[in-house]
Amino acid sequence: MNAADPGTPTISEVRAASEPFVPALCMLLADVLLHEKLKLATAESCTGGLIAAACTDLSGSSAWFERGFVSYSNHAKTEMLGVDAALIERHGAVSEEVARAMAQGALRHSHAQVALAVTGVAGPTGGSQSRPVGTVWFGWNIKGQLHSEVQHFGGDRAAVRSATVRHALQQLLHHLGQPT
Repeated sequence: MNAADPGTPTISEVRAASEPFVPALCMLLADVLLHEKLKLATAESCTGGLIAAACTDLSGSSAWFERGFVSYSNHAKTEMLGVDAALIERHGAVSEEVARAMAQGALRHSHAQVALAVTGVAGPTGGSQSRPVGTVWFGWNIKGQLHSEVQHFGGDRAAVRSATVRHALQQLLHHLGQPT
């Protein structure tokens, strides 16, 4: 446990708990996407490419992983994914509307049929009363069908990002009809 905050796991504890699970999720995702002849694109803000990295850690992932967008800044969300700047201005970068637009943009700007998007506040700075640290919006687009949700994760920056990767993959599998 973290000596500074006994309720918060250390980075190594988070990594140890998540490392065996995330590769297993990726292997299951690979099987599903290959079976369905689908390709995945990711659009990541707060995770900075960690989801794409987890997917491409698997040998042969180019058969089902099409590309990853790291759109950390608002400008990148607009330029790379086509997210309307007015939408970001109106709702904020960490919002359902932006997560959904990122997932739509990932499909529009790739050759994939499945997309997942994450946008959130990993901390320790950047939080607000309406969007505290640990707030993450998710968007999934599966052949044009959009799903979205918000989660609030605890812990430090590494814990929030790790939980975001796990949740994004678990829920993608759920939306593809797979139990996790």
